[in-house]
Amino acid sequence: MTSDDTATDSPFRSEPTARDEAPQFVLPLVVRIERAAPPARTDALETAARAVLTILSDERSLGDGEWARAMRDWQDARIRKVVRRARGAEWRRAEALEGITVTGAAGTEVRVYPPVPLDGWPKDLARLQVSGTDLDDPEPPAAPGAAGVTLWLNPELDMTAGKAMAQAGHGAQLAWWELPEARRKEWREAGFPLAVRVCEDRDRWAALTRAGLPVVRDAGFTEIAPGSCTVVAEGPRDGSWSPDLGHA
Repeated sequence: MTSDDTATDSPFRSEPTARDEAPQFVLPLVVRIERAAPPARTDALETAARAVLTILSDERSLGDGEWARAMRDWQDARIRKVVRRARGAEWRRAEALEGITVTGAAGTEVRVYPPVPLDGWPKDLARLQVSGTDLDDPEPPAAPGAAGVTLWLNPELDMTAGKAMAQAGHGAQLAWWELPEARRKEWREAGFPLAVRVCEDRDRWAALTRAGLPVVRDAGFTEIAPGSCTVVAEGPRDGSWSPDLGHA
């Protein structure tokens, strides 16, 4: 993947490509949002990103694993992710479906499922709400550490938490694709250290988008305009992966 505006192989681009002609699939993610104890926004974003990486690297998604065909079909078309919310009995039903639950550092629970056709959602997921994921951070998140991937969010876009979770998942996926197998193994064994932050410095944001790093450009299906640059994935600033992902 590349941030080059002339690139034609990115599944996140808004322009029509051969990927649009393939059958379309979606990766479902469900975040647990209990009324009395909603998760913090940043922890939800980071947990969603790790959930995407977890299913990408799961043995069932690889080779001749039971999810491998669905994962290949999904990645051969335009990459789509949808985040829905659940609580109480809804969450228990969602947990009963085949998938993986990932728990964040602050306790956020996100369950990710093998891709499904756009019109083929399991009924217990299809009935869940997409709206209502307007989460907040109780206090400003700390600066990202030097050892993990940082997924920088566009400071000029106002996205709901659900939309931002999907975009963070896209950014994590682009970073995963960018890394050679040895680096992927290191990242996986370390527990996928990463941070999701809004790049408040707009000059730095502009520089990041021009630095040759993996960039997510939204297709414009929901909330924001087609072609909007939503996320830039920056490699660890401690230099451990800089030859692969780079850093600005």
